[in-house]
Amino acid sequence: MKTDHDVIIIGGGVTGCAVARELSLWDLDVLLIERGEDICSGTSKANSAIVHAGFDAKPGTKKARFNVEGSRRMKELAVDLDFAWKNNGALVLCFSEEERAAVQELYDRGIANGLTGEELRILSGEEARKLEPALSEEVVCALEAKSSAIVCPFELTCALAENAAANGVSFRFLSEVTGVERSEEGYIVRLSDASVLKSRYVVNAAGIFSDSIHNMVSGHKLAITPRRGDYLLMDKEAGGTVSHTIFQLPGKFGKGVLVTPTVHGNLLAGPTAIDTADKEDTATTAAALAEVQERAAVSVPRMPFKQVITSFSGLRAHEAGGDFVIGECEDAPGFFDAAGIESPGLSAAPAIGQYLAGLIADKAGARTKENAVLTRTGIPHMALLSDEERAELILRDPAYGQIVCRCENVTEGEIREAIRRTPGARSMDGVKRRVRAGMGRCQAGFCTPRVMEILSEELGIPMEEVCKNVPGSELLIREEGK
Repeated sequence: MKTDHDVIIIGGGVTGCAVARELSLWDLDVLLIERGEDICSGTSKANSAIVHAGFDAKPGTKKARFNVEGSRRMKELAVDLDFAWKNNGALVLCFSEEERAAVQELYDRGIANGLTGEELRILSGEEARKLEPALSEEVVCALEAKSSAIVCPFELTCALAENAAANGVSFRFLSEVTGVERSEEGYIVRLSDASVLKSRYVVNAAGIFSDSIHNMVSGHKLAITPRRGDYLLMDKEAGGTVSHTIFQLPGKFGKGVLVTPTVHGNLLAGPTAIDTADKEDTATTAAALAEVQERAAVSVPRMPFKQVITSFSGLRAHEAGGDFVIGECEDAPGFFDAAGIESPGLSAAPAIGQYLAGLIADKAGARTKENAVLTRTGIPHMALLSDEERAELILRDPAYGQIVCRCENVTEGEIREAIRRTPGARSMDGVKRRVRAGMGRCQAGFCTPRVMEILSEELGIPMEEVCKNVPGSELLIREEGK
């Protein structure tokens, strides 16, 4: 019985797309399956967007290894694949003399994980406030991590997916995996539309659902607890409040509420850490958002919360063992896990992708692909171009001269290109993630009708079929008889 593919990747978040990109450099037939309508539609779309330096994870863990390796690959990857990345550094704040030992412990962990004394140093409270004048007077010392950075998680995931597609990886959306079982040739993967696919190898990168996928084939069960994190996003006018990512000393539920600029110039505060049994529970609550405000103000007392433009929440995949689960499953040969990928999962993704692709290529006896495409050019953002570059682009395509989103200065040309790419936007959220139409101060209040028209035109569907994201989220309803 012939297999349909060499490798099936389950999950189109940043980890799944990183695996896809690295596998695309080998002579293998690869399919990525995603239950959403687009890549980056789960955990990867709602996180802190931090490239962690690698001082927090316990030495010897997979989190520590892949965090440091992934973080160090990110700068070069940002150049090769053309996505937003900025090395802004981070500060971890200490508010009492009794906690100084915990700061020293973080420093020692970082050194043990492979960071250098040039990347880490312990500052006095005065030195920290000289770097960041908005910090609380209560700060007695801080750990500075110079190699910490910020990134656009949407651009990163899209860049990985587009480069994978350029090298032959195929994508299948709105397809939920309902079953995975062993066969003589590898694995049989059953989908929600009753279709059946056969593959030599399977990669489980299903985020908060990775335990369910793993448990279909293995007797060594995993247990993922969705951990909800609520965030507040502030206007670009507030973006200069701090320049570093500001952490508090980590606690039982992670790194706590942070305050950070974004690569696009906004200010972000969050997340909370609320365990939930519901893997679809991404609703924000007044209590959680109040907690974000209260805890963020401990670090930065004069937080500009009057300039909040939106709130959101995301789910992290917390595995009961507390570490990433990465590698070939012991009792299911050919089945590879990338499970329990919570923070620092975004930072670790490039390294996880490279590692798993190497394991699979070696097991398959694959050869590196001749003439593989190693770079990708992003969608041009008119707001960031020079006058000469704008003029040249508009001369080539006048649609780049038509502004659709006034808050973010996004043009019709950018939106059309976002839809035409592979994999391209198929929803309002897909457009938003790729070119930021609707991300600004008015939160799509102005540009929604025109973006819907462009999606309708490009996809060849009526306006009432244009969705916010998955089918069922249509924005318009046609009245009977009209």
